[in-house]
Amino acid sequence: MAGLALTPGALPRSILFLCGMNAVRSPMAELLARRALPATIFVASAGVRAGERDPFVDAVMAEEGLSLGERHPRTMDDLEDDYFDLIVTLAPEAHHAALELTRSLAVEVEYWPTPDPTNAGGTREHIMAAYRDVRERLKARISRRFAAPVAAD
Repeated sequence: MAGLALTPGALPRSILFLCGMNAVRSPMAELLARRALPATIFVASAGVRAGERDPFVDAVMAEEGLSLGERHPRTMDDLEDDYFDLIVTLAPEAHHAALELTRSLAVEVEYWPTPDPTNAGGTREHIMAAYRDVRERLKARISRRFAAPVAAD
């Protein structure tokens, strides 16, 4: 996974969102980033381990008009392209894996601690609220991190 160090304010050419099982946080981030960023930026997501598709992700992303389609969770080994300028990790396990993987590479790694909504209990509405909270946190973080720099007058 080779890449180039980013200059402050520059948009990366390729971004990988990485979490534990690529079932909840990283696929949400991938969809949200694809919508928010220019189509020229390659965006992907993966997990450290194999996971199962989560129907709550489908439900909260559908509220945003987004869909995973037929896509299923994948690991880093499943990726066709392993060249990224930026790896955004969303869970401690993923962050450690990314740092280990990129020790000798010029790849930026950012850790965005993101709660795991699969730990939410209670009614379906309580669970949906936890997933919506993660979606909204990711939307806000993507917006802040990749906002176009404002030109000074």
